[in-house]
Amino acid sequence: MQQRRKSVFASAPFAMKQAALGAGVAARKNGAPLSLAALVFALFVFATFLYNEDIKSITDFQFTSGATRAKSPDLHLLQEAQAAAHAAVNTLAKRGEEVIVRVLEAPLSLQATSNSTATATATATSNGNAAAVVDVVQEKERDVTLPTVTGGGGADEARRRADEEAAEKASSAKAAAETAALRTVVSVPETCDLYRGEWVYDEVNAPVYKEGECEFLTEQVTCMRNGRRDDSYQKWRWQPTDCDLPRFDARLLLERLRNKRLMFVGDSLNRNQWESMVCLVQSVIPKGKKTLTKFVNGGSSNVFYAHEYNATVEFYWAPFLVESNSDNPKVHSVPDRIIQWHAIAKHARNWLGVDYLIFNTYIWWLNTLDMKVLAGLETDIAACSLLCKIGRKGSFDQGSTEYVEVDRPVAYKEVLKTWAKWVDRNIDPNKTTVFFMGMSPNHITPEAWGNKGGIKCAMETLPITNRSASLDVGTDWRLYAGAQEVLPTLRRVPVHFVDITALSELRKDAHTSVHTLRQGKLLTPEQQADPKTYADCIHWCLPGLPDTWNQFLYARIASSPWPTDVTSQ
Repeated sequence: MQQRRKSVFASAPFAMKQAALGAGVAARKNGAPLSLAALVFALFVFATFLYNEDIKSITDFQFTSGATRAKSPDLHLLQEAQAAAHAAVNTLAKRGEEVIVRVLEAPLSLQATSNSTATATATATSNGNAAAVVDVVQEKERDVTLPTVTGGGGADEARRRADEEAAEKASSAKAAAETAALRTVVSVPETCDLYRGEWVYDEVNAPVYKEGECEFLTEQVTCMRNGRRDDSYQKWRWQPTDCDLPRFDARLLLERLRNKRLMFVGDSLNRNQWESMVCLVQSVIPKGKKTLTKFVNGGSSNVFYAHEYNATVEFYWAPFLVESNSDNPKVHSVPDRIIQWHAIAKHARNWLGVDYLIFNTYIWWLNTLDMKVLAGLETDIAACSLLCKIGRKGSFDQGSTEYVEVDRPVAYKEVLKTWAKWVDRNIDPNKTTVFFMGMSPNHITPEAWGNKGGIKCAMETLPITNRSASLDVGTDWRLYAGAQEVLPTLRRVPVHFVDITALSELRKDAHTSVHTLRQGKLLTPEQQADPKTYADCIHWCLPGLPDTWNQFLYARIASSPWPTDVTSQ
């Protein structure tokens, strides 16, 4: 209960009152006006005594008689005690401990002796959990309750920290929920053949991304930017007969790739597909959190890095998988292509530790009917054709070019055996998933689809729809058969064959044609007007057909079970 305020004159020293009154009476008797200084002093003393009991207490101490002074504590002792209390509070607050300040009453009659002066103490419990307590003994006649003071700035600071912690917990919970939602398994029936179906024109769901939205596309594949007028090639969607091909979800795939590596290994068609995959995933990654580096690992690799996921999408140049004289990704257009069909270690050491490996080799085999194989003691004479000539042992590093000529499908099959043996010996199927891409067809014979007056794939705007007659666009199905024969021979590591060949044969409209580069330079208008010489009917525009190939990869990856240690990824 609040005490009634005492009259200032009741507590003022009697001598002081008499002096003030005496001065006023004397001034009036002498008829002299009260001086301005005296008047201000009187008003100051009056107001101080009226409104500030603390100052009143000090004033009592300063102006009381010697007898009265002996009964009150010395002022400087009280100030020292208060200073000690403040120091104790500050020390505890810096430690981050909760501090409670208690103001203890001391009667006015407290004797100022050497061992009974005003003091300040700070104590804390032994376990450090309870609040430290600071007792301040002051000469007061009233109860004071102060709020709890927490280290670092009081109640407001405590509320701010609590709000930050709550917001952080909410953000973590939201991120965990989003991650859990992405850690799903896409449903693809095992009985469904994804590669049997038809192309459906779909302006709503295709393409998955736009050419102008992917900064990582090269000029070789940006057909619209290079002058192509129709964009219908972007809007054809593959529809399997017995099920649906899952629509590509970039966030879900990136979650699968968290802390992992995905690598395409092979020729320029696999690089074409790698560019497609980069564009498919990069759209959901903010700027500044994705980078692309070319010609790493001695110049043979391009690496796209998603920072937040610590994931890479890579391309490694090895057009024949084994060593060849075309292994330089910058200078590989050599007239005589020669391979060393049992030498793979030079390339393969760069494939170790990769989580998803996608291999291809095909288009570079079509240059000649017979393949030139670097001669050596390991050459299998029985594998040679009747015209095979055996030369002496050599190597590319030593500059030797002695070779034997081997029938193309025979050489292709021998290379795949070398590759399969390496995969079976060096890949851990529990950590790495292996894919082998089917053959990407070219379209240089328009008579095959009934366009007798056409020039290669130039001016084609629609897929092949008339399938009543057999289609022969020049694909070497012997190499396809060789892959189908070798892949099942792997004992430890299952290899998923991505069967893109037949469905891609229908897409005569999707090539870069004259809207591309030649020897690193964009075709001039004069060159574009000469498609017989300059049309590229091997590579594909992007967005386009390779996006569908990557949807097949996505369906396989996203439909596989999550590893049991997914939470630790």
